[in-house]
This record gives sequence, structure tokens and C-alpha cells, in this order.
Amino acid sequence: MADLFFYGTLRHLPLLGIVLGCRPDRLNARAAELPGHAVHWAKGEIFPMIVPADGAAAPGLLVSGLTEQDIGRLSFYEGGFGYRREVVQVSLQNGEYGAGEVFFPDPGLWEIGAPWVLEDWAARWGAISCRAAQEVMAYHGRLSAEEIAARFPSIRRRAASWVAAQARPADPDRDVDRDVVLRTHAFTHMNFHGIEEADLQFRRYDGEMSPVLNRSALMVGEAAVVLPYDPVRDVVLLVEQFRAPVYLSGDRAPWVWEPVAGLVDPGETPDSTALREAEEEAGLTLARLEKAGEAYSSTGASGEYVHLYVGIADLTRVAEIGGLDSEGEDIRSAVLSFDALMEGVDTHRYRDMPLIVTALWLARHRDRLRG
Repeated sequence: MADLFFYGTLRHLPLLGIVLGCRPDRLNARAAELPGHAVHWAKGEIFPMIVPADGAAAPGLLVSGLTEQDIGRLSFYEGGFGYRREVVQVSLQNGEYGAGEVFFPDPGLWEIGAPWVLEDWAARWGAISCRAAQEVMAYHGRLSAEEIAARFPSIRRRAASWVAAQARPADPDRDVDRDVVLRTHAFTHMNFHGIEEADLQFRRYDGEMSPVLNRSALMVGEAAVVLPYDPVRDVVLLVEQFRAPVYLSGDRAPWVWEPVAGLVDPGETPDSTALREAEEEAGLTLARLEKAGEAYSSTGASGEYVHLYVGIADLTRVAEIGGLDSEGEDIRSAVLSFDALMEGVDTHRYRDMPLIVTALWLARHRDRLRG
């Protein structure tokens, strides 16, 4: 058995319970402090770091009676991010001292930010972190901690999308908790995207429950799509890039013309993603965004939720080649007239659904935008 002191996000008992695979109320957890230390945000990150600080004391939890299995799960969750365990003496509320191990970050990993407060973090990041931990811990024993760390930005992006979906209005004519029965759920594959599989039932229109169905879904996250439009010149900008899913489907034309698009990172709004992607993919600074809608991209296969925009821009001079090398992007841009865009839609030249949708929205609102 071992005792561990938690000073950061694992002080959040729902998260700690997910990592340990147990109910939080069954943990032997006591409030404690680590003298001579303080907890700060890791600058530019969404988690804290602990640093030496004379005269300070880092608040936390001392959790006693952890098993070797518990330590293995904790090491898997923390180990790929540059943490090491050290034994420390912590002070308890009754004035006594106790020994416990602490996950300390390796020196020099992050810059020190502002003081960190658990309640502030939990309000903004608690739900996302808990959902991300569910996916992470589903791969305990299947992937290494280092492999998880490499995929964690995508995991967190999917978690943020799940939390955002939970906040959307419920169907007023359905009680999803009554009308859908989740029998089993599994995270079956994880890389840049994830695949989840479930056995479930849903209430049919005759009032009866369906048979148990096995279904899987590609989990992507939320995306922002923006079609740049210059109302003065009446032209749009499209980008073309190689798309591996199109190639893997057997298509002999995997270079696809599209609007600018990108995945929404945790902490971003879809609007800010659209502005960022316009800069990264096409070197554009958009004057403003016009919301063209939001929808699931393929409800039968994917959980991707797409925010659609037309971006007002000056397209007098644009970069021909764009994209980020760090993301393996090789993107070229082309400016064409509105009439040429609609001809491409009508003749089925364009095969990207968000491009067709934003082009048709632009056709309906073009006069207003030009006015």
C-alpha cells in the first residue's frame, strides 16, 4: 500500500475516481499541505505545476492505502507527460505530518504562470478533463503512457466536443435517458481521430424498444469551416489539399477543393478557429464572419460537428501555398468568381459537402453582402 499527495488536477475527486477506476467516496482522502511549495498554472497550458516557494504551502489531498494497481493506473495517466514520483512530508489538518509520494514535473518543462486555484480550473476544465480521462484510461494496458501523451491534444479536443454537445438543447419531444439504453460502450481505436463502439437500444415510433444494435462512430470533434468572400470583387477563395480518407475510400481524385477549415481546439470558440485557420491555410485576415449554419457532417457515421461561415475578406492578394508543416499540410489556394463557384457546384465538380453548403448559403445572401 502507498500514500500519494495530489496538488493539481487530481485533487478533483471525479477525475481521480476515473483514473483509479473507483468511486471517489471510497477513497481514503484527507486534506493536507506541502510546505515550501506553491501551485501555479503552467504558462499557456490548461493544467498546473508545483514549484518551490519559501513560506508557502501547496494545498492538496493525501490519499492513503493505494494499491500497486492504483499506482500503475496513476503512472499510466501521468507518466507520459514528464512526471516523476518523490517522497515528501506533508502537514495534515490535525497538526500531524505524514509521508506521501508526489508526481513532480521534470525541471524546465513549462514556464510558471499565475497562481492556480482548483475551483477555477474545475469550473472551466473539469468536465473536459474527466471526459478525456475516460478515453485515456480505456487504453490502459493497450497503449503506452508515451503513446497517450502524443495523442492527448486530439483526446482533449474530442472531450471538449463531447462537453459542448452535452450543453446543446435537448429534444423537447424525447427523453433521451428513457428512450435510449446504452448496453455497452467502448473506445476501440485512437489516433488523430477516435472510434467508439456501443451496443444500444432506442425507442421506436411504435413505442417499443428496438433490438440491441451494435454501432460504431468516428469521433472527430468540432470543426470550423469558412468560405472567404470578397464582396467588392465578387470572388471567393478555395483551398485544395490531399485528403487521405478520400484516397482510402478508393477515389482516384483525392486532391479536393474545399473552404478553409480546421478543428476547434479546447478553449477556442468556433469563431476564433475560423479566423485562425484562415490565417494558417490561406494567409488571410478576415474582416468579419457571417454564420452560415452548424450541423453534424455525417450523422450515420461520424460525431463531427461543423460550424459553417462565410468570411468577408479582401482577396486582392492571397498566398498561393499555405498550411502548417507541423500538421503535414500542403495547401494551395485559388481565387475564382462567384459565377465560376456556382458553375462548379451545378456541374458537380466540387465534392466537399461544407463547400457546397456554404456556396449555396452565399448564393442566398450575396446581394445583402454586396450591398
